[in-house]
Amino acid sequence: MLNLTQKKGFYYYLFIMIVLFISVGWTLIVAPKPVVYLIGDSTVKNGKGNGDGGLWGWGNFLSLHFDTTKIIIKNNAVGGRSSRTFQTEGRWDAVLAMLQKGDFVLIQFGHNDGGALDDTARARGTIKGIGDESKEIYNPIMKKQEIVHTYGWYMRKYIADTKAKGATPIVCSPVPRNIWKDGKIVRDSSTYTLWASQVAEKEGSLFINLNELICNQYDKLGEENVKTTMFTTKDHTHTSKEGALLNTASVAEGIKNLKECTLKNYMLPGK
Repeated sequence: MLNLTQKKGFYYYLFIMIVLFISVGWTLIVAPKPVVYLIGDSTVKNGKGNGDGGLWGWGNFLSLHFDTTKIIIKNNAVGGRSSRTFQTEGRWDAVLAMLQKGDFVLIQFGHNDGGALDDTARARGTIKGIGDESKEIYNPIMKKQEIVHTYGWYMRKYIADTKAKGATPIVCSPVPRNIWKDGKIVRDSSTYTLWASQVAEKEGSLFINLNELICNQYDKLGEENVKTTMFTTKDHTHTSKEGALLNTASVAEGIKNLKECTLKNYMLPGK
């Protein structure tokens, strides 16, 4: 038989164990799922993301490769945006406000960075390269002065901001356009794909050479097949649903091949 002191000790120990059990169980129940945020242009999310005009971005189908009971995919890409305007319009700040430790950010820009810095139609271009050059311009869209930086400068900011939040940045090179030469898809190895890889390497970010992965698939399929199934007749940039699915599969392949990237732990078996 336990004496009074022993009984008190036993009940106190039992109480502590019950509290710990409930606390751990509750933590497991309410622990938030990590989120994968996708930021980029219309090749990631075209229009409202509902396939208008038969055009789709690869971000629409990334969830097909993940166990969405354990992780959330949020496609925050916006058509027509460059690495610059996604920031200056406050869209990156909106993502940052939601970003939590343990989340992931897939970053793909470049298709719209080659435009003019200060034209009256878009004013979305960036200075070519990854240096620290800048230029002050009058932005006719925003109707104010603006300091415009290089593509690399804006990409560095995405990486640094993501890391500061305890999240993982993954830089993707731009997907290829439907442009062929001598029976081979034209690859980008000297501009935005190169610059994206250089920035990622210098800043210690993960990198997926999406341009190369997709080009390899296009070359296997052949010019005629790609032109008629992966794209529409509207332009040479935006993919059909079939093209978006292929691009998504290439993103998934790139994630699986990344070393020391915990994001692949959330992928579905066989994907």
